[in-house]
Amino acid sequence: MNSKAMTSFIVGIMSIFIPLLGLILGIFGIVYANQAMKQIELTGQDGRTYALAGKICSSIGLALQIILLLFVLASLLFFSSFTYFMMP
Repeated sequence: MNSKAMTSFIVGIMSIFIPLLGLILGIFGIVYANQAMKQIELTGQDGRTYALAGKICSSIGLALQIILLLFVLASLLFFSSFTYFMMP
């Protein structure tokens, strides 16, 4: 079993569930998955499915975190403009 493949899988799952830190974890998960796939191809080790699952989970986590960040920024921008109209 390739250790980088397992690491990418675990980090990919964490990137889905940990807010804001998931951006960094998603990037690390994708990098580890790519490295694991190269190592697995060269050495013939087991763990290709874990590397692939880690890449998919990391991509989903990264996309969710970007959407969450954009939603928070849009909300702050939208709702902060109402304070100017509410002041006497």
